[in-house]
Amino acid sequence: MMTASEAMPAEALSPEAPSPETLALLADNPFAVIWKTPFGLPPFAAIRPDHIFPAFEAALGKNRSEIAAIVADPAAPSFANTIEALERAGKALSRVGGVFYNLSGADTNDALQAIDRDLSPLTSRHWSAIMMDPDLFARVDAVHAQRDALGLDAEQMRLLERTYRGFIRSGAKLGPEEKKRLAAINERLSGLGIQFGQNVLKDESSYALIVEDKAEGDAGLAGDAGLAGDVGLAGDAGLAGLPAFLIAAMARAATDRGHPGKHAVTLSRSIIEPFLTFSTRRDLREEAFIAWSKRGENGGETDNRAIVAEMVKLRAEKARLLGFATFAHFKLDDSMAKTPENVRDLLELVWKPAKARAAQEAANLAALAQAEGENSAIRPWDWRHYAEKVRQQTFALDEAVLKPYLQLDRIIQAAFDVAGKLFGLTFEAKPELEGYHPDVRIWEVKEKGGRHIGLFLGDYFARASKRSGAWMSAYRSQRNFEGEVRPIIVNVCNFAKPAEGKPALLSIDDARTLFHEFGHALHGLLSDVRYGSLAGTSVSRDFVELPSQLYEHWFLTREVMQEYCLHAETGEAIPEALIDKIKRAQTFNQGFATVEYTSSALVDLAFHSLENPGEIDPLAFEAAELARLGMPAEITMRHRTPHFTHVFSGDGYSAGYYSYLWSEVMDADAFNAFLEAGDVFAPEIAAKLKRFIYSAGDTRDAAEAYTLFRGRLPTPDALLEKRGLAVV
Repeated sequence: MMTASEAMPAEALSPEAPSPETLALLADNPFAVIWKTPFGLPPFAAIRPDHIFPAFEAALGKNRSEIAAIVADPAAPSFANTIEALERAGKALSRVGGVFYNLSGADTNDALQAIDRDLSPLTSRHWSAIMMDPDLFARVDAVHAQRDALGLDAEQMRLLERTYRGFIRSGAKLGPEEKKRLAAINERLSGLGIQFGQNVLKDESSYALIVEDKAEGDAGLAGDAGLAGDVGLAGDAGLAGLPAFLIAAMARAATDRGHPGKHAVTLSRSIIEPFLTFSTRRDLREEAFIAWSKRGENGGETDNRAIVAEMVKLRAEKARLLGFATFAHFKLDDSMAKTPENVRDLLELVWKPAKARAAQEAANLAALAQAEGENSAIRPWDWRHYAEKVRQQTFALDEAVLKPYLQLDRIIQAAFDVAGKLFGLTFEAKPELEGYHPDVRIWEVKEKGGRHIGLFLGDYFARASKRSGAWMSAYRSQRNFEGEVRPIIVNVCNFAKPAEGKPALLSIDDARTLFHEFGHALHGLLSDVRYGSLAGTSVSRDFVELPSQLYEHWFLTREVMQEYCLHAETGEAIPEALIDKIKRAQTFNQGFATVEYTSSALVDLAFHSLENPGEIDPLAFEAAELARLGMPAEITMRHRTPHFTHVFSGDGYSAGYYSYLWSEVMDADAFNAFLEAGDVFAPEIAAKLKRFIYSAGDTRDAAEAYTLFRGRLPTPDALLEKRGLAVV
């Protein structure tokens, strides 16, 4: 790897006067200086793993000094010297963390993973010490007590309330022994969450079902994902039924894993799901599905079952310490939903019709399978295969025919141009800027008139160094406090990488995922608030999915598809008839999709509604909850417990996986505002959407923000209609 001096021009890393972001480090450490890179983009080529830990140690020390100065201030506590002072603190720590945590998710290696494990107890202790510091909280409490007499504007009042509430929820009012115990729980949970995620990544990256395309070939498993044995193939039977786009993606995946000339089924959704859809080899579908389903429960060092059991127990204890009946009560108290009962009501509202619809769908699949001579019961590895056949028969919609119209570059441009029509944004490619991996692409985002809005990074292809799924994150968040700071936002996806010189082709689900994550990106890019802790996606978990899920709707509009869905070989626009088939098929298989998702959300809620879990067997608990729900045998949870990273790889969606459905109530209703106006780009509605949703961050209560946009709160009706579950 290049040294700092080799990677960057001298002026890019030149020292300056001390800054809140710089650290006292060796001169070759990029975190020691102000980055004079274009737009302040991290100098990725100059940052080595051995720079990270010293930078974190220095940043933690600097933050402790900043907090100590606030506590030692002899002046009476005020909004400026306490609340705004806390906003000023931690800039160096944010800069280091912004780089490291993004890299550890999107392009990790053994060195970064070791750093993550070593950092976990240090950062947990750091934040516990700050949030439980009695002298610091006394200042925050004093300001909060006089809040009505301070003449604060709405955003200042919101910051004060959120800061005060954050301290309370972090244990600031507990006694000394309770604080000590809570700090220990937080530290242990942090380490367990990191280990959970690393275990899942190892199971995913080490597994491949290798298919040799030759007469004497066989299919076997590469890696140590916990399954053993090879499956003999005759000729190229391992590729039977697979469309050309999938064969090409599997060839690229095999080459990347050191098996040139062969084909690999990996656990990336962009390969495993189409393989399960198209492969006519039921034995191979079963083998691949079981590997996918059993991530995190294969025994050995990557098994997550004991981790889950301990996390559930510790989370319940944490909630009790903080005065809540269960961890679900604790988490949901700071959400739109407010209570577990409200969440369960929504989930069960869709569960019953979804299960009934899934039963109808299963009967249709079984009838088709029997007609083809397959008399065995439909199993989870069969569902996608026969569902695709039913879809083709019912709607004459063939994914292999559709996929050439969904070129990655065209769908990216579609997402950009929708943002232009709605919000007046433009995106200028910056190929001269260097990302953290050769696949990363960078654009400058501007408003009309040329005002710089931020940088957008796109990292679209699956690789072994990247965790699965898709997400948005920020290398730098927006703020206007003491100078304007514009954001640097990244979208990370896991699409199958095409052969050299060939366009990357997406499925409909892939394209919607791209629009979804770009909706999150716009939430970060369009943020226009004063204080960084209220910026962008720093909203309640069950509101944060509204901007992303709402943005998905524009991809499926006729206006977007006709302009951007051009055939990869002929250049012809997608036919009107094919668009009509796509629209008619939108509620197809929604029983399956809703059961798959909702069962995961209900199991998450059940785990975190336990008052005193004791010693539990996570898989037995999962099975018992699914049995109580009457889970169809033909379907599995979208995320089974041992690889449920949303919930157990950190605290983000714990007791909160329901959030996608909660936000879907809003996104279905919100898009109807444009339909009611007769224009999917209606300027007046788009302006309100930008002002009250995409740009507003957490400057007001989520229900208030939605009401200001729509004039009222939504009901579930639009959601049920969207999923085809409404009772007619």
